Amino acid sequence: MARQESIPVAANVLGTIGTILLCVQLIPQIWMNYRSKKTEGLPAIMMFIWATCRTPCHLQQLGANLFFFNPAGVPFGVYAIGQNLNTPVQVQAQAFTALSLVSWAQCLHYAHNWKIWTSTVLAISTGVFYGGVEAVLILTLRPIYDRGTEWPIILIGVLASVLFVAGLLPPYFEIWKRKGQVVGIDWMFLSIDWSGAFFSLMSIVAQTVLDPIGCALYLAVLILEVGIFVSHWIWLFRTRRQRRLEKEQLEKTDLEGASGLSTDENELPSGSGSMPGMPSADGGWHGGKE
Repeated sequence: MARQESIPVAANVLGTIGTILLCVQLIPQIWMNYRSKKTEGLPAIMMFIWATCRTPCHLQQLGANLFFFNPAGVPFGVYAIGQNLNTPVQVQAQAFTALSLVSWAQCLHYAHNWKIWTSTVLAISTGVFYGGVEAVLILTLRPIYDRGTEWPIILIGVLASVLFVAGLLPPYFEIWKRKGQVVGIDWMFLSIDWSGAFFSLMSIVAQTVLDPIGCALYLAVLILEVGIFVSHWIWLFRTRRQRRLEKEQLEKTDLEGASGLSTDENELPSGSGSMPGMPSADGGWHGGKE
């Protein structure tokens, strides 16, 4: 599989848009988790797998110098560097990895009752470990690829694609348990993620050499995330009558409660406009003991 030798401007522009979207996508989800203090419907394994595979490492080779920025992640970063994909695609998931680890720590804390410091230390340690593993793989596989042996990098790319898909499968189990309803996933997060994957896919398509594994990776994400939207839309349509009846019943209950409260107030005893045991306008007392 040929490596990218030159990157068109269009690829960099599209990749930059995708990078911006993918760098901020998890913020609404993290804020929702923090405000609600729960992560019901958001599988911790989903965040862990995403942090594992969706983390390209930024590398530029200038003469004999290599510059690494790799907070975490392994397979997709190694593949992106080996194939020399456009720079925005290489760097986009750095922030995503950090945010995925934050969300994973939230799942451990809120859903599995881990102590906050324990989940925080685990997330940081995991990020450091991933960074070390990625650096070792890059230093090991890059010279092999330069000598013309491509299958290790291709294998890493396939592994990244499989893990990408695996990261989106746990929500489907949650959806299946709730008969199609999507719970716990922020729609803004999912929309931004879908848009980021779309622009990243377009940036790869715009490159001089089409990268089939990179295209397959982002295309799989687009299809699976559309499936989550469609599942919830179908659930809303299928349960529309039941939800309307429940809403009407709730409104009826609230109305009856308000009516009962009003009746109780009207039944309070009165005497010259005064309540028992309270002074009347003429300075006397009504209902009190002499």
